[in-house]
Amino acid sequence: MIHKDAASLIGNTPVVELSKLTKGLKGAIYAKIEFTNPGASKKDRIALRMIDDALADGRLKPGQTVVELTSGNTGTGLAIVCASRGLKFVAVMSSGNSVERRRMIEGLGAKVELVPQAPGSPQGQVSGADLDLVQQRAEQLTKELGAFRCDQFRDAANVRAHEEGTAQEIWRDLGGKINAFCDFVGSGGTFVGVSRGLKKHDPSIRCYAVEPESAAVLTGKPVTRANHRIQGGGYSMKPPLWEDRLVDGSLLVSDEEAMHWARELGRVEAIFGGFSSGANLAAAMKLLQSQPDARVVFLVNDSGLKYLSTDLWP
Repeated sequence: MIHKDAASLIGNTPVVELSKLTKGLKGAIYAKIEFTNPGASKKDRIALRMIDDALADGRLKPGQTVVELTSGNTGTGLAIVCASRGLKFVAVMSSGNSVERRRMIEGLGAKVELVPQAPGSPQGQVSGADLDLVQQRAEQLTKELGAFRCDQFRDAANVRAHEEGTAQEIWRDLGGKINAFCDFVGSGGTFVGVSRGLKKHDPSIRCYAVEPESAAVLTGKPVTRANHRIQGGGYSMKPPLWEDRLVDGSLLVSDEEAMHWARELGRVEAIFGGFSSGANLAAAMKLLQSQPDARVVFLVNDSGLKYLSTDLWP
């Protein structure tokens, strides 16, 4: 099959049963490998949906510049989709995110606007305060450039991409033989969209929000350390797109657990994911240990290649 452009490669990612890591356990864990998208992350999905929906309804004009704040993955997806649609793109991101993601966006022809971290924020540990600074700069640039702001935290296309895409692929490929889903929460679009989509098929499927143990605001716990090391989420806030009604439980993961399970995913199953993928696997393993009947699915959100400069891969 010949594809018309890179954007047409987005979606229909494979699922792998993690049979080695679960050997001897009664349940099962299924990993949906999102780094097979052309931008090597799940965020390609929302980039495609946000841009195409905005072009279709006239909010985005042909030739207009697109601006978005990103930890890197949404920016990579938008760089691909914007290039495919003939649009200019500017990614606004914190200097605390991994350099690989910035370089990939630039390599795809987009511009990156780096925003210094808030005072006291360590490199590689992006907090809600850092995100606030990125948000401010994104708003300034949007006005200066007369650009279209692709707001992944508020655009319902973020949720629709996963409800109508990711969730349906999971249900189809697993033949409905799952009873649990867990997801590390960033913008909230994946959790809300996949949970909605799966529960439409089977309302009894249990959906678990995964948070850093030091910044578990959705669980109602006080933030003890906003600058955790799990890049791409855990921003110490309730996302605007969040829906409490979809949450059947919460699972808290430490930095060390996320890193350990990311490394185990690579070492044992030969699947090379990043920090948040390790957090998802850590949560899935906890579910399997507490619920022997669990048949859990999670997303390998992005590639470990995006974190080679970090201590995830010492």
